[in-house]
Amino acid sequence: MSISSAIMNAVSGLTAVSRGTEVTASNLANALTEGYGRRSLALSPQTHSGGVRIDGIARAVNADLLREYRLANAGRSQADALSHFAVTLETAFGDVTQTGSLLGALSSFNTALTQASARPDSDQRLMAVVDSARNLAGKLNGISRTIQDERLRADQAIARDIETLNKSLHEIANLNRNIVSLAAQGQDSSALLDARQKIIDDLSGLVRIREVPRENGTVAIFSDSGFALLDGTTPLAIDFVGVTAMTPQMTVANGDLGQIMVGGAPMSAAHKTMFEGGRIAANLAIRDTLAPAHQARLDGLAREIYDRLADPAIDGTLAAGQPGLFSDGASALDPLNEVGFAGRIALNPAADPQAGGQLWRIRAGMSAATPGDVGNSTLINRMVQAFETARTPVSLALSGPARSIGGLTGGIASIIATERVAAEGRLDQLQTHGNSLKQALLAEGVDSDQEMESLMALERAYAANAKVLQTANEMLDTILGVK
Repeated sequence: MSISSAIMNAVSGLTAVSRGTEVTASNLANALTEGYGRRSLALSPQTHSGGVRIDGIARAVNADLLREYRLANAGRSQADALSHFAVTLETAFGDVTQTGSLLGALSSFNTALTQASARPDSDQRLMAVVDSARNLAGKLNGISRTIQDERLRADQAIARDIETLNKSLHEIANLNRNIVSLAAQGQDSSALLDARQKIIDDLSGLVRIREVPRENGTVAIFSDSGFALLDGTTPLAIDFVGVTAMTPQMTVANGDLGQIMVGGAPMSAAHKTMFEGGRIAANLAIRDTLAPAHQARLDGLAREIYDRLADPAIDGTLAAGQPGLFSDGASALDPLNEVGFAGRIALNPAADPQAGGQLWRIRAGMSAATPGDVGNSTLINRMVQAFETARTPVSLALSGPARSIGGLTGGIASIIATERVAAEGRLDQLQTHGNSLKQALLAEGVDSDQEMESLMALERAYAANAKVLQTANEMLDTILGVK
């Protein structure tokens, strides 16, 4: 080997060491950066001139593990939204052991009726019936509001997530173009690859997605069900318009609620699979399925409470169709207008002193013209019995055997509690799975100890190549000094 070859080899070695030190420093600096892929210098020997050639910078990514993590992230995000809804609903309904719960309000109403039946002449006890009835109606109103608030929250979350989905897909498309441009210039695109991976990781919480490699370092994004969200330069057009208010009557079917538009057309049954899994799917389910089902059961319970006390067999002063102790606002309930009734049920103004009504109508009847016998507790006893009697519910939303009002209320509470326990259990399971995958990904990332070892190896290589240069320089000095 000539001295000039030795110098060229040493220079190439120093160049590689310098680039390797830069890569190692970047790895150490980003050891805690989410989405950062560990870099390593790709080297190969130069065939003819000797020395070392830098082929590029390799970015380490475990594609299989990353794919599993993203699918797990979609499941966790979906479970998190469903768990939040279940917990919120159970909180609104109240713990069965608490006086502020719906069961507690029902129990207080029953107690007030029982005490009033023993002293129907007592205005204080009749007032307790009025107050507890107002409280029971208010509790039903409050739960109904919570359900509709959750539907509105879900609708607004869908709007935000669709906006994020579109923005992310366009960012990925732009990064694809920039990555191709850098590759054509022979420059390192690792930083852009990191940015793209972070965007796709975040996107995976919205829908179940798969990343498919394409030429020149670009990627395509598909839903887990196979629909192309981005395959080329232009993302799939996805649109959604949310609402600013929510009522129980609002549905997609009647046109009051927006639906996801795909490619400018309403989402088809096939397109629905595009959003299976992830937070968007969870909020669609809350808005269109889960919350309406709970609202229907609550409306059915409110109707059952109304019907049992609006029965002329219970209150003989009533004509068919007139409201009893409870009313729909200030009117009778139209059986065809059950939807949303839990949010409208109220104390009948005829018995509400605050609305100009008379307390004695609790004892004499809602349509009574005079107070009647102050010691007559017949009507109050019938109201107690009406609530305690097991009968088949009128509402189609309440299935099952004949039950009392307490039994119906307890059944609904049981459904809500069961769903909450199942939702939290599912979330815990998916969080554990997701955390284990996250730890596995971190283990695949930057190992600071390993990077420090690499840094020391680079230091030794630098010293060795520098020594070669020093020796070659001394040899040249010796040669040039001989005359």
